[in-house]
Amino acid sequence: MEGDCLSCMKYLMFLFNFFIFLGGACLLGLGIWVIVDPTGFREIVAANPLLFTGAYIMLAMGAMLFLLGFLGCCGAIRENKCLLLFFFMFILLIFLAELSAAILAFIFRENLTREFFTKELKKHYLRNNDTDVFSSTWNSVMITFACCGVNGPEDFEAVPLLPYSSLESATPEACCQRELQSREGIFVNKEACLAGIERFQNRQGCYTVILNSFETYVYLAGALAIGVLAIELFAMIFAMCLFRGIQ
Repeated sequence: MEGDCLSCMKYLMFLFNFFIFLGGACLLGLGIWVIVDPTGFREIVAANPLLFTGAYIMLAMGAMLFLLGFLGCCGAIRENKCLLLFFFMFILLIFLAELSAAILAFIFRENLTREFFTKELKKHYLRNNDTDVFSSTWNSVMITFACCGVNGPEDFEAVPLLPYSSLESATPEACCQRELQSREGIFVNKEACLAGIERFQNRQGCYTVILNSFETYVYLAGALAIGVLAIELFAMIFAMCLFRGIQ
């Protein structure tokens, strides 16, 4: 009976590590896609040091889970105590890091409110100054998502016009409608947009547009994160049981 239990534990350990292996492969693929994606995200990520760092953290975590899943599968099938102990320690470190990240995200969630982004936009936005990281990032977001400001074009009424600008409208160029939503896209009517004619402007705020675009993915990412944590927890339990059962 003890041999049957050990055999069952071994194959369960292999199964859970196979899921970790697949999860690592998915994270690795997602990280690569975010960095090389040609539709605008690459430009946004490159312009924002926080997003740039986050993308590479995602890559590193994906590669680590990919490797650990592989080692866990090998350790379970070959019943190697050293591989199992190595696997357990690293999975424990990753589990604690992910749990800490989730707690920090919950604590600092107030920094993602509409009011926070509006305040930061009015304080730091420099319109078409693409040498400024903050302004360049916001312009890329507005062009990519066909939106304007956090709440709408009225957010820019408090942003000073450039000294050499003779335009009557406070709406920045990035809020003008384009035939293709990219920096290379041709304006529908740039002059009319900058003159304040609303039908040539993107009037919807970016906060609502992005929230609607990613709402489904946020819940999916949350569910995936919970699933990954549960799989890692069970994998650690099986690794220790198998470690203790190997003679």
